[in-house]
Amino acid sequence: MDEKTLFLRFWEHEATTTRRVLARIPEGSDYRPDPKTRLAREIAWQITLEMRLLAEGIARGSLDWAMRATPPTMKEILTEYDRQLEGGKAQLRAADAGRWAAPLPFTAGGRELNVSTGYKMAWSFLFDIIHHRGQITTYLRPMGSTVPQVYGPTADEP
Repeated sequence: MDEKTLFLRFWEHEATTTRRVLARIPEGSDYRPDPKTRLAREIAWQITLEMRLLAEGIARGSLDWAMRATPPTMKEILTEYDRQLEGGKAQLRAADAGRWAAPLPFTAGGRELNVSTGYKMAWSFLFDIIHHRGQITTYLRPMGSTVPQVYGPTADEP
């Protein structure tokens, strides 16, 4: 199995799991465990933007991070997440191997943050999304929600 195929298998599996976690964020919740942390809705939006950035970036040959205002509802975030997931999978599948193997600059506000191959950048983004998904799982019970299975049973879903 080539690296692109392997990545896409993990990407799709983890994206489905992430969707289940995001769907548990209660609508209207303003919970944050500490004043320095972001709302779960804001983290969910960052995940959605990262998915978009990676797919568009590999297709374009560069990634330029720009945070956009967080939508006011989880319904809007989940709708956009679903749209990005389907569109992103198609973009990632369509990108040729040369695009994945080429250097991919990552910038924010015009400042270069990193340059790695598309493959390395893709894995890095996936791991960051999984990290943020884990943050959200720690918010769910204090928000009055439940934690879905991620890699195995939880106290809420045996």
